[in-house]
Amino acid sequence: MIDDELSVTFAALADPTRRAILQRLADGPATVKELAAPFTMSGPAISKHLRVLQDAGLITMTQDGQTRPRALEPAALGRVADWTTTMQRTWETRHDRLATYLAELQEKDTP
Repeated sequence: MIDDELSVTFAALADPTRRAILQRLADGPATVKELAAPFTMSGPAISKHLRVLQDAGLITMTQDGQTRPRALEPAALGRVADWTTTMQRTWETRHDRLATYLAELQEKDTP
């Protein structure tokens, strides 16, 4: 069963605009204005994307005087990495077992 926190994280990552925002934040904290610059959407639309990312725990907001820069929260991405690594190992194991089984079948068919 997928835990709810992971579902929220994947839902947040499903949008290309939000992934682009995270990519920008990988370079360091940024203000809303800096994050909005490459997009042709309204300020409220960008704010909605930021709220989704923050609710998913992917970014944090701090207060720096008059500005409220956002920063990447790597722990949330770690949860995604852990899940995908587990899935990768599971499927690699299954693939290896299938390959072994097929090789055994082929040996039986070879005179």
